[in-house]
Amino acid sequence: MSNELLVNVTPSESRVALVENGLLQELHLERMGDISYVGNIYMGRVERVLPGMQAAFVDIGLARTAFLHAGEIARSRPELESDVVDEHGEPQIPPIGEMIGEGQSLPVQVVKDPMGSKGARLTTQLSLPSRYLVYLPSSSNVGVSLRIENEIERARLRELVERMLEAQGKADIGLILRTNAEGMGATELGRDLDYLQRLWAGVTEKLDAGCEPGTCIYEDLSLPLRALRDLMHGGIERVRFDDGETYAQARRFADTFIGEWSDRLESYSGPGPLFDLYGVEDEISRALRRKVSLKSGGHLTIDQTEAMTTIDVNTGGYVGTRNFADTVYKTNMEAAQALVRQLRLRNLGGIVIIDFIDMNDDEHKRQVMRMLNQALARDPARTTVSEISALGLVEMTRKRTTESLEHRLCEPCPHCGGRGWQKSPETVCAEILREILRAVRQFETGRLMVLAAPRVVEKMLDEYTGPLAEVTEQLGTSIRFQAEDQYAQEQFDVVLL
Repeated sequence: MSNELLVNVTPSESRVALVENGLLQELHLERMGDISYVGNIYMGRVERVLPGMQAAFVDIGLARTAFLHAGEIARSRPELESDVVDEHGEPQIPPIGEMIGEGQSLPVQVVKDPMGSKGARLTTQLSLPSRYLVYLPSSSNVGVSLRIENEIERARLRELVERMLEAQGKADIGLILRTNAEGMGATELGRDLDYLQRLWAGVTEKLDAGCEPGTCIYEDLSLPLRALRDLMHGGIERVRFDDGETYAQARRFADTFIGEWSDRLESYSGPGPLFDLYGVEDEISRALRRKVSLKSGGHLTIDQTEAMTTIDVNTGGYVGTRNFADTVYKTNMEAAQALVRQLRLRNLGGIVIIDFIDMNDDEHKRQVMRMLNQALARDPARTTVSEISALGLVEMTRKRTTESLEHRLCEPCPHCGGRGWQKSPETVCAEILREILRAVRQFETGRLMVLAAPRVVEKMLDEYTGPLAEVTEQLGTSIRFQAEDQYAQEQFDVVLL
């Protein structure tokens, strides 16, 4: 599999595209004034405690106060957890009012960016990531990423890190070995650990010196460098940069942390834009459409709402070659792979409902679910998938920490308010007639002018002459219509003359 990272940097934005076998799989975006705060550490001040929600609103200096749940406080302070357990066997969380109070200052870290009308999500369990490790100063455990499945490798990595911590007399700190750590030795892990310890020393120095609420104590790397840290692995054949300064910064970063792969970094200076060379811009445009065509002739219809994302699978123009059951099966198999790519590319998260075409064959259902799970195994985001329900639906959740691609690049239509639909000319004509009746009865005027969109005026004068004549005769009024090119289809004004 040929994998490449493309880094496009302009004065207003930075974009990183992950391309696998010529197909865009992920797009990461950071714009001026619209950056990600995930990973940043702030000195926050508790503005309001909500005992009924076991949560608090914390001011960290952003436009909206951030949200801190009681569980995110107790996890970082085990002494707060009681011996009482809930019905799931988890330690019961004490009332939030016993842990923090209004006006209190405390260091917090952003785990989820502000989305829509919601503020950022916070935790008091601070952590610092590097290439292979995540540093957990408030923990004393060593964990290994679940994506490292080989038990022998997991045990080797855990033992190696535990020996390193013991040799340094730092057995009281916690570490998580990331997926990238697979196959790494003491040299690479030791270099990462030294870097994280220096980084944490700088954070504690700022904390000990005292910070005003709203102060950013630690800011994560810029998007291009985060991409090298989080997305670079042995399967990435090359990373291409179209900005010389960013390439120089990335080269210095790579020489320090991923020296074995620094020769894979390239500076691009071709005649055309880097993203055009790989067709990335066209892929982004297609990722903003509801309908996704499948090679077979079928298609997906993807609708993102505030509560969930729904994906509907249709055979479309695909008629198959054998029988209907085989046609449905092949369409669902292709859709299972395609929809996972769309989830990654569009950065869709939360609850996802997939409506596969109904299948009667149980073996077909098992094969489609196996294909779906195999495709999801390549998705770096954490997912949970249920089996096909009695209604033929698959329910799943996908974790994301930033807004979806659509919400990052688009805004609600000012004409339809984001509904995706607008009132038909017939509906607007009926509303105009009702408004005329209301205006005449209220103001007893003899003359009216109606301003509306050209299509509505045309419909009114062409098909509604009968009702208009009846209203004019009944009310003893004269009505003049004027088409306004700037009016949206639903917009109209009834003016008294």
